[in-house]
Amino acid sequence: MSQETDRSSHYKKGSLSLWGTVMLGTGVMIGAGIFALTGQIAEMTGPLFPLAFLAAAIVVSFSAYSYIKISSAYPSAGGIGMYLHKAYGHSLPTAFNALLMYFSMVIAQSFLARTFGSYSMQLFGGDQDGYMVSLLGAGLIIFAFIVNLLGNQLIQSIASFIGVLKISGIIIFGLIGVWVADSINVDFASQSEAGGSIGNFLGATALGILAFKGFTTITNSGSEVKNPKKNIGKAIIISISACVVIYLLVGFAVSSNLSLDEIIETQNYSLAAAAKPALGDIGVWFTVAIAIMATTGGIVASIFAVSRMLAMLTEMKLVPHSHFGMPGSIQKHTLVYTVVLGLILTIFFDLTRIAALGIVFYLIMDIAIQWGVLRHLREDLKANAVIPSISIFLNLVVLGGFVWVKINSDAFVIIISILTMTAILITEWAFLKYGKSNKNEHAHH
Repeated sequence: MSQETDRSSHYKKGSLSLWGTVMLGTGVMIGAGIFALTGQIAEMTGPLFPLAFLAAAIVVSFSAYSYIKISSAYPSAGGIGMYLHKAYGHSLPTAFNALLMYFSMVIAQSFLARTFGSYSMQLFGGDQDGYMVSLLGAGLIIFAFIVNLLGNQLIQSIASFIGVLKISGIIIFGLIGVWVADSINVDFASQSEAGGSIGNFLGATALGILAFKGFTTITNSGSEVKNPKKNIGKAIIISISACVVIYLLVGFAVSSNLSLDEIIETQNYSLAAAAKPALGDIGVWFTVAIAIMATTGGIVASIFAVSRMLAMLTEMKLVPHSHFGMPGSIQKHTLVYTVVLGLILTIFFDLTRIAALGIVFYLIMDIAIQWGVLRHLREDLKANAVIPSISIFLNLVVLGGFVWVKINSDAFVIIISILTMTAILITEWAFLKYGKSNKNEHAHH
């Protein structure tokens, strides 16, 4: 088959409908957001945790403006990599920030995988500390890899089918959780170290942004979306709006059925824990089933988007690439790299640290996108200067709050973030400066 020696990536223009695009976005958003972040956010900000989701939505809404403007003007399957290139050209800022986005997306799939493991273990009596959570998560990544090898149409079908079931199930959970509770409340009386400091609330808001950043999956699907100039922006707005409603509903359902201390104690599977007092074992099984569907759909969508982004960066000669003797297209190779990285993170990092790495990388990259629009693309896009400016300010504020909280509670993860970013910067600087002779490496490798 000719594809055995074909070294280009393959994109099918117009292969994703508006509905399929929304399902890809919400698939990543809801999978990462609700199931594991609820407890982590509660631990950080205390009883105000449902409001942290709302604050995160406000920050993301300002941020999304720039993505909608760029993706409508330059729809591309390379998504954010291409948008950075438009703003900064073939340069170190483009390569560095594009790789931050790439790693934050790989981190997101590992986050989904471990969430899948944590919830699945509730069917077998728990055991969050054993190796089974990692093993189950790794199994899910391998399953998603196989699905991705089978092509766009199957990915869209699976994402759409799971998306409908998952969103319906989560809304049912939220409505029943609120209905059976004595009252809709949050446990302000509970004593927790989370306190109510502004720094903690900002840190929790930063984590909440992870629950919404899946909208960037839509921009990465770019030219594969039907009528992209109209539908990309529309899909982003629909996805964020739907998630705001769902997250608030579920947040109040959880806080009405568990005390704050219970939410923190069960943070990796708090929805399943909240279902137990409300609906007993049936509620737990129902919630676990939704979580399994949500994380499965989310990881299929995430791998779909991130492998295509890396393929585009490879074609733009912004990142080093080797086939390691593998046949097939660049896109197939980037799929393998993405899955291997995801497996390593899933096996060796816990949920809290995976989330922390992801948000630091994402917020720095997002600031670069906003600055690129403000400084380089504003006239071309006819963009309002005020909105990206507000977005940069809000990103810096929540990133500062998050880093401050982590330095005081888990400085190791901030050190890892800095070391990783330094390594990316040095590697990319060396590649862009000295790697020109290898530009055609993939044609001869």
